Amino acid sequence: MARLLLVEDDVNLAETLVELLELESFEVTWVGDGEQALDATFMNAYDLFLFDVNVPFIDGFELLDSLRKSGDETPAIFITAMSDIASLSKGFEVGADDYIKKPFEFDELAVRIHSLIRKRLKIHDNLITVDNFDFHIDTNELYKDAEFVALSPIELKLTALFFKQMGTTITKENILIELSDGEEASEGALRVHINKLRKHGLPIQTVKGIGYRLATS
Repeated sequence: MARLLLVEDDVNLAETLVELLELESFEVTWVGDGEQALDATFMNAYDLFLFDVNVPFIDGFELLDSLRKSGDETPAIFITAMSDIASLSKGFEVGADDYIKKPFEFDELAVRIHSLIRKRLKIHDNLITVDNFDFHIDTNELYKDAEFVALSPIELKLTALFFKQMGTTITKENILIELSDGEEASEGALRVHINKLRKHGLPIQTVKGIGYRLATS
């Protein structure tokens, strides 16, 4: 299930969008201002951002600009009433992937979201590709140069997590939660598994003080 971060201070619009997006099988986190959004990105990894521009504390342009400068490559769509060329240009300058003007048809927004998520994950017939690695979502199998890579259950779980959120920094806390299945997991054990995956050649980067990310070319 793809995770979306919605930043919108219009409560009625936000509640409607959350309801419709959840019907599209998205998991949605909704916040009403830029500061809450920034906090959310430190705590969780997302597959796509939906940012209104005119929100309190940190506006959408400044928010996305800050995230891009920190290395966050999560696809982003601005949803805003602003339509002048200067605003449109600024939106793309700070790293937006798309821009949709209010009022809009939800079906159009849904198409744009699905398109960006598929583009980001480079999915074709349940396949995600990073460098010379292919991860098959349907069979949960990893291949390197078309050769099957044998992984332990925990390594496979990690691999699936990294491929599905490639290019995004995942906090150590979130990784441990994903691996724990309700039991306590240790950072030491996580480092061991990460190193084993790196020995296979997976481009997993350490983001100091935060977590790890699967780098993209």
